Amino acid sequence: MYSQPEIISGQRDRGLSPLPHTSAPAPSKVGLGIALCIPGVACQGSPAGGPVPPPSTAPSTATAAPTPRAVPDRASQAAAPAPAASAATPPSSVASSETAPPEVPESIEYVVAAMGDSLTDPKSHGGKYLDYLRQHCPESTFISFGKGADMVNQMRRRFQSQVLAPVPVAGKSHYTDVIIFGGVNDLYSDLTAHRTVEKISADLSAMYQMSRDRGIRVVAITVSPWGGFKRYHNDRRQAATLRLSEFIFEQQRQQQVDFVVDTVPLLSCGDPEHLCPAMAKPFRDGLHFGPKGHEILGAALLKTAFQNCR
Repeated sequence: MYSQPEIISGQRDRGLSPLPHTSAPAPSKVGLGIALCIPGVACQGSPAGGPVPPPSTAPSTATAAPTPRAVPDRASQAAAPAPAASAATPPSSVASSETAPPEVPESIEYVVAAMGDSLTDPKSHGGKYLDYLRQHCPESTFISFGKGADMVNQMRRRFQSQVLAPVPVAGKSHYTDVIIFGGVNDLYSDLTAHRTVEKISADLSAMYQMSRDRGIRVVAITVSPWGGFKRYHNDRRQAATLRLSEFIFEQQRQQQVDFVVDTVPLLSCGDPEHLCPAMAKPFRDGLHFGPKGHEILGAALLKTAFQNCR
């Protein structure tokens, strides 16, 4: 059984307290190029019913008509075996391209860091979306750097020492990817910690850029629905949430991040401001989502960024 998560205060930089521990089509049919010469019917360049005259030996500037070939009657044509393909004629390039199997991307052993707050922190019952990825990518590595109650500026301060540090995987010089999932603690600390969308965006941009400078792919996740967190959610903060999500989408359009996973259509059901009850269980605070939500998020990450994982 899960116990109800503790509701935390909105004091400066505290954010969320960790939750209590609980147990081609086929080739076209091209004509054979055979000129028909049917008895009783005029052939091109010959008198009706008459023989084909021999080619003239006199010089001429006109192009001679090709000599027509006799065509067997239908009975003999049906009985005759199909002509063998000329060894000098290669198979149709159209046919080969249409029948060739689709190109399969090379499978990759990913080494992924996940930066976030309690929703990524296993100590706060978060990060189960990484468990889903581990199950489906058994040869890849997914390491959580989630920390309950962290705001994005706090993630930025530990980013270099954790994500840009040497990778604890033999033969790997750096992480292949980083998942960055945060911002909700900042959004409801706008008064106590003076966290604005501009400040949150600047901290996210710094982490995106540090990753790109190291050749690390960036997977950004938008803030999940938190309208049920009634103690802190209001219309002003919801508007700020939408602005932050739009900023994240814009970073992908500007190629500052490689992938964006939007949590709103994944975790809501009809009301984009609230978690779907089925996704939230067993939590009731309106902010944290349970195993079903983590499974849905993990599946979206797999499809979007890690489909060719080993």
